[in-house]
Amino acid sequence: MQPEMGTRPPSLEQVLRAIRPDVAAILDGALCGKDIGVDEALVLYGTVGVDLHATVMVADELRRRTVGDVVTYVINRNINFTNVCIKRCGFCAFSRDYREEEGYFLPLEEILRRAKEAWDLGATEVCIQAGLPPQMEGDFYIQLTRAIKEALPEMHIHGFSPEEVLYGAIRSRCTIREYLQELKAAGVGSLPGTAAEILDQDLRDHISPGRITVEQWIEVITTAHALGIPTTSTVMYGHVETDAHKVRHVVLLRDLQRATGGFTEFVPLSFVHTEAPMFRHGFVDGVRPGPTGAEVLKVHAISRIMLNNAIPNLQVSWVKDGLRGAQTLLAAGVNDMGGTLINESISTAAGAGYGQIVRPAEFRRLIRDAGRIPAERTTTYGIRRLFDGSDEPVDPLDLLGADVEERFGSYHRLIKIDRFRYRHPRAGRSR
Repeated sequence: MQPEMGTRPPSLEQVLRAIRPDVAAILDGALCGKDIGVDEALVLYGTVGVDLHATVMVADELRRRTVGDVVTYVINRNINFTNVCIKRCGFCAFSRDYREEEGYFLPLEEILRRAKEAWDLGATEVCIQAGLPPQMEGDFYIQLTRAIKEALPEMHIHGFSPEEVLYGAIRSRCTIREYLQELKAAGVGSLPGTAAEILDQDLRDHISPGRITVEQWIEVITTAHALGIPTTSTVMYGHVETDAHKVRHVVLLRDLQRATGGFTEFVPLSFVHTEAPMFRHGFVDGVRPGPTGAEVLKVHAISRIMLNNAIPNLQVSWVKDGLRGAQTLLAAGVNDMGGTLINESISTAAGAGYGQIVRPAEFRRLIRDAGRIPAERTTTYGIRRLFDGSDEPVDPLDLLGADVEERFGSYHRLIKIDRFRYRHPRAGRSR
């Protein structure tokens, strides 16, 4: 349906009349507010050409109806305080064994320095995730949270994945509920819904044996929600999973949201293959080198269609898909650009080449260029500042020069710094 020169592009109604009847029926149902099921979503994953174009248009229309034209971002900093981990996940290029020379562990004073620096630069959130170091004191996450809140009472701590919560509970010899209660009392504001990858146990056993199980992940998430701790939700795709895996994963998240209401957002995460052990060393057969462009488009558009009635906020990961890709996906159901991510390390370690920080002004430029309205948000999607006029603020991060890597330090530099070198507890480390 290519429009002739000088004519207007086809409307959504015209496109729906031109596509396959089964696809049209599914999309029409979604526009009427119906949830689409597994089989219907798989039909959408099989679309190409005008059928895929219609799917993307419907996702964009559902986004417009549900959250409007505002596109949000948050000013935050990542503090990945250690890369030492007892797990050996096939997709993770960030972690190091405690015996490796590139293992690091940031001392408390350095973690606090980074948090304070972020606050002074306008950040309202620190995102804290890391490896699982051996013989960690069970209350370490609790003590770390308490120290940050004492130093910065207004800073939102978005910290500790379900894998870390489980590890802390095991090391503390307490229940997941008891551990989450302690984290909340210490000041944790929300949990990242990472460590999900694909919520299919057979697949998890294939790509990351020993990883938190589906049942345990659900227990951490639902318990957090029951205690009033919101979480994000994610999927990692583009490796060995099938479309059916992705669809069942999203349906599971949708059902959890209907039961708890605790998810703030859904974030599709493209698999970055370059340094991932299961790709680089052939540990797992049939691993793809990340998703194709069409797959990225489908995952975001179909996720919006599937989750629109349950999780209204769909975030794009610029560190995975790049800023131009993120801007393009604003037309496929996305309404959030994520965070500034000062010191992003995990995707960088895997080989992502899109940098470790985005300035707020760059977010606003890209959002406006896409015909949308930029807004700075809180972690839980409260609007802090709406930029719907011509006035352009200047944030402290916008004033930084080109040497941001020199100022904040890159992951590849961090793993070479001797004073942050990990020391096993048996070697005298107090941790």
